[in-house]
Amino acid sequence: MSSLQAGPATQMMATRLARLYLVTGTGGRYPPLLSAILVLPLLLLLSFAFLYPVGRMLVGSLFDPGFTLDNYVRIFAEPLYLNVLLRTLWIAFLTTVGAFVLGFPVAYVMARAGGKLAFWIAACVLVPLWTSVLVRSYAWIILLQRKGIINDLLVGTGVLHQPLKLIYTEGAVVIAMTHVMMPFMILPIYSALRTIPKELPQAAANLGAGVFTTFFEITLPLSLPGVFAGTLMTFILALGFYVTPALVGGPQTVMMSTLIGQQATILLDWPFAGALATILLAVTLALAFIFRGVLASNKGFGNV
Repeated sequence: MSSLQAGPATQMMATRLARLYLVTGTGGRYPPLLSAILVLPLLLLLSFAFLYPVGRMLVGSLFDPGFTLDNYVRIFAEPLYLNVLLRTLWIAFLTTVGAFVLGFPVAYVMARAGGKLAFWIAACVLVPLWTSVLVRSYAWIILLQRKGIINDLLVGTGVLHQPLKLIYTEGAVVIAMTHVMMPFMILPIYSALRTIPKELPQAAANLGAGVFTTFFEITLPLSLPGVFAGTLMTFILALGFYVTPALVGGPQTVMMSTLIGQQATILLDWPFAGALATILLAVTLALAFIFRGVLASNKGFGNV
């Protein structure tokens, strides 16, 4: 008798919970005070670790000690700093393109593979991500230096008669940064490709579509949210790279992060370093909004 009475009560409770979950999307809403308490630690950490340092550098670049725009005028008046900014944008662009060209096939194979193959591909992607950037940068120095493995291999096989200058060049910086940025491009694309039903390419093939038609008409458009996320993440992270350009590049490949570090730690010109950091932050935010606005109008980006 009790079980018969508990059945409708349980069903009613389940129905109410289901309706509450469908309405709120979270199974219920927390009281405002509890929500504020839960969010407060994150807000404090964000304020202490990001907002305060950025605000301090911005204020320092404008008040030295009184209000002045000399630091910003200096950036645009001297060609050296504009060249460094343009070089930073160019290297970040090349790094993003390289990471996409090399990373998309890896993400595609990882999304379509199964079993041990998918496991080993994922391991090859994640293990470098868990390795220090400093270690990976030194590894590229060993590979690209004049007496490095690549030059020794080329000279030893008779392809070249003398070693090439591979290290301390813009190409070395792009290659090393692309290697470091690969996981940040592969993982979002892989996540988007995993959501594409396998029946869609099969249906396209049954309807007579070729491999390239299926890829450009189905796979690539449906993977655009992942491509957008990976491209934006890679480009923004590449703009602020410090360790790899400083180790693999040379004086001719100085990027904005290296320049800011030199002004702050060597020359102790904190107001000018703050101005450089503010300009880099403004350019990064502007490009991110422009990039999102342009791509959001394309198919596949409506919900990004």
